[in-house]
Amino acid sequence: VIEYAIEEARALNHNYVGTEHILLGLLRETEGVAAQVLMNLGLKLEDVRQEVLNLLGAGVDSSYQSMGMKMGPSSAAQKQKSKTPALDSFGRDLTELAAEGKLDPVIGRADEIERLIQILCRRTKNNPVLLGEAGVGKTAIVEGMSQKIVNNEIPEILKDKRMVVLDLAMMVAGTKYRGQFEERIKAVINEVKRAGNVILFIDELHTLVGAGGAEGAIDASNVLKPALARGEVQCIGATTFDEYRKYIEKDAALERRFQTIPVEPPTKEEAVEILKGLRDRYEDHHKVRFTDDALYQAVELSVRYISGRCLPDKAIDVIDEAGARVRLKNMTPPPDLAEIETKIEKLQGEKDEAVRAADYERAAALRDQAQQLLDEKAEVKRAWSEKSKETAGEVDVEVIAEVVSKMTGVPLTRLEKKEAQRLLELENELHKTVVSQDDAITAISKSVRRSRSGLKDPNRPMGSFIFIGPSGVGKTLLARALAEFMFGDADALIQIDMSEYMEKHNVSRLVGAPPGYVGYEEGGQLTERIRRRPYAVLLLDEIEKAHSDVSNMLLQIMEEGRLTDSFGRHIDFRNVILIMTSNIGADLIRNQGGFGFGKRTEESNYEKMKEMLDKEIEHYFRPEFLNRLDAQIVFRALTRDDLATIVEYELNKVFKRLIEHGLHLDINAAAKEFLIDKGYNPEFGARPLRRAIENYVEDPLSEGLLRGEYKDKNIIKIDVKDEDSLNFKGIKSKKAFKEEEAVIHAETE
Repeated sequence: VIEYAIEEARALNHNYVGTEHILLGLLRETEGVAAQVLMNLGLKLEDVRQEVLNLLGAGVDSSYQSMGMKMGPSSAAQKQKSKTPALDSFGRDLTELAAEGKLDPVIGRADEIERLIQILCRRTKNNPVLLGEAGVGKTAIVEGMSQKIVNNEIPEILKDKRMVVLDLAMMVAGTKYRGQFEERIKAVINEVKRAGNVILFIDELHTLVGAGGAEGAIDASNVLKPALARGEVQCIGATTFDEYRKYIEKDAALERRFQTIPVEPPTKEEAVEILKGLRDRYEDHHKVRFTDDALYQAVELSVRYISGRCLPDKAIDVIDEAGARVRLKNMTPPPDLAEIETKIEKLQGEKDEAVRAADYERAAALRDQAQQLLDEKAEVKRAWSEKSKETAGEVDVEVIAEVVSKMTGVPLTRLEKKEAQRLLELENELHKTVVSQDDAITAISKSVRRSRSGLKDPNRPMGSFIFIGPSGVGKTLLARALAEFMFGDADALIQIDMSEYMEKHNVSRLVGAPPGYVGYEEGGQLTERIRRRPYAVLLLDEIEKAHSDVSNMLLQIMEEGRLTDSFGRHIDFRNVILIMTSNIGADLIRNQGGFGFGKRTEESNYEKMKEMLDKEIEHYFRPEFLNRLDAQIVFRALTRDDLATIVEYELNKVFKRLIEHGLHLDINAAAKEFLIDKGYNPEFGARPLRRAIENYVEDPLSEGLLRGEYKDKNIIKIDVKDEDSLNFKGIKSKKAFKEEEAVIHAETE
């Protein structure tokens, strides 16, 4: 047995004798006790030996053939079955899978397959390599070729060929010692030479370079080069343009042995035909039905909204997930089933208690009730199972839109009546937050309605606006209110302060540092945020402070709806509302003291300010930049009436916070006028008003709360005390107030 074990270790190229070799030795000693015991148990020694060798990562043929040992009938049969054991271990036969019908049908790609056949039929350098972006269907072309071989739809020279996918990862796995990897790959090459009818397919061809290249060893590409050059081995490769340029083109000796075939993404029409060809497979898997409109919609929406990926891969992903979504809805167990199971558990508990109390008659009755429920449960499960075996549902246009919405975050589902009504009343919604500024709110509302109704230009952002006007009139506030309306969250606003990009060398931070510079791997501050949230309101604050190169960058965004980052990725801006704010002309407005609060009418003031600012902005930006904007919106200066509205809005914020302390406020008109006087500054807009409320309302209130002045009180009355302060008086009212009632205007006791 020990001698047999040593021979087994040598056959497996192991430099030790372990328990596994002892086991193999015991199995070979057929007259031994161990072998007899296994045979008495009904096990075949050859099957046990095969299983052990499989676990050790070796085939029966290779190990026993190298030892010159005689093999049992099962091993001999295996030897007859395969002349390429190493290739079988490290590869997957596509022609065999095609014969068994396990490959998806390949629609179109006739030109690429014809060129593939032409190159394979050459006398030398007959090694094609398919180059294309991820997801265009490079592997599918080779699968289509395999199906043609099986169906005898190829020239005589390629008949009876085997297409085998080589798994480089499996070849490298377990090669601990120098020379093991080279031995494996040479064994594969020798088997391919001897067989004469094998075409190797290496997916991700660039992995050849460096594969198995440990210290002092040569990598897979250098082992393959001589065989490829002499035409002894035929190989098809597939990789992307970037990987080919990065790895293969650098090695001229390797590159010249391959002939490239570019694979372009299919057109929309071709992609629809591909989905129709795959429909049966996905319908069988998901037990659903796909309508023709759903397939067309999957292509349309994936092209429009899923960026950075290629057809047909992204469209196939959409229909696959849509099928899973519909099927899962129909696979949810009926609620009756859970109710019955709860009742059964309850009866089982009562029965156990009855048995412990020796009340066997009641226990028997409870057992019968439980049995009835078990029968009922079985019937419900059977009915549900039969129903789920039938067609689980239909995938229509609406389901496709839901899936793409989930994948991208862009709302694409059909407008419900409630949302349509909200969009029609968008101006009113925005006016709840933004005071005045009708022109700006109308322009923004129109762009949102165009987008949600599906009428916007698909190749441009949802809207491109520049907001100009005095400081503190609501430019940034409108952008924040819009983000809150569209997403229900003001944090959905992507805000970038352009004063950080005043220098030329800072501009590259928007799209990412160039290769070789610090921060290259981090990506761009603008592009990365849009890539993660492609449906957003993008606010570029104080755009006039940015370097002129920023406006050049924005030209592409406003015209084509995309931008290329430092990694070469196309970032999609087509679902972004682009808002730029500017304080251009602020000095002119300050110098013209009459604007907004002068003796002339408000409208004539606004028209004069608008005319002046339009001229001023033409000095800052080039005509091609201004022509790409949807609108240049000049914000009006705030009037006293506007400030009165803002006082109400800001005070309500304070009042709502005070409700947590059980306090309501009663503030009279004179106190509000006092705040407007203190916060009135045409030069700075509404911001001084907010500071006035902090100084004259919030500070005294906070001090009073800390001193306990309003203990056992539920109303604080605010009125004017003198020219520089307000009077605060806490009172106890018998009236019961609603919790959300913040401002009290009625008479209080």
